[in-house]
Amino acid sequence: MQNLKKLVEEAWEDRNLLANRDYTTAIETVIQSLDKGEMRVAEPIAHRWHTHEWIKKAVILYFPIRNMEEISVGPFVFHDKMKLKTDYKKTGVRVVPHAVARYGAYLAKGVIMMPSYVNIGAYVDEGTMVDTWATVGSCAQVGKHCHLSGGVGIGGVLEPVQASPVIIEDNCFLGSRAIVVEGVHLEKEVVLGANVVLTASTKIIDVTGDRPVEYKGIVPERSVVIPGSYTKTFPAGDYQVPCALIIGKRKESTDKKTSLNDALRENNVAV
Repeated sequence: MQNLKKLVEEAWEDRNLLANRDYTTAIETVIQSLDKGEMRVAEPIAHRWHTHEWIKKAVILYFPIRNMEEISVGPFVFHDKMKLKTDYKKTGVRVVPHAVARYGAYLAKGVIMMPSYVNIGAYVDEGTMVDTWATVGSCAQVGKHCHLSGGVGIGGVLEPVQASPVIIEDNCFLGSRAIVVEGVHLEKEVVLGANVVLTASTKIIDVTGDRPVEYKGIVPERSVVIPGSYTKTFPAGDYQVPCALIIGKRKESTDKKTSLNDALRENNVAV
């Protein structure tokens, strides 16, 4: 591992080294390990998530050492530098036509991909549903038994290398057309209502108590979140600006699979 890291870091500083087979082999080894889930761009260590910048560098360096090639799949033709994932039957992943995952993305056993897209460096853990036209961006981390509903957008990040990827922890439910980008972190069992948009600067306001409590970049575990707005003053006047509202909590006693659908209904919000 340390030797791989050393070679990747050296190639990052001097791209001329990419002409040397030792360096390209190191990069290819990292991508293969990402594809198999033996490495991941970010992972929980102790009580926090840690991003491995050198692995992100390896993903970026993988592009210049690849050549464009034409890929034919039945009547469909692609022209790209990246291979597609294979061995779905062996790994126990269900992939519905026209779902696409790039080589270098990890899909654990029991993942279901409806017609959707998962990019290189992403990690999707077991039992997660990636529903129709949902996208999981490069290096995004999605936990076990999550549900990404139709049209959900999980942002990807490669550069800057110090930027954290989007993190979706276990048993989260994201409603239709929800968007999570710019390294936002959803803790365990969060429920996002349809059309919730979370960026690094989005105000996430807990309105369940006597006074509002504001978060940015993170949604506390078991929160039920819907789209909202707040008034902001501009030179031209007062206008409504989008935010996200935490309106309740999923009950710990409720079965997780059941509560994925029921949590919003319990708070009088349509799934």
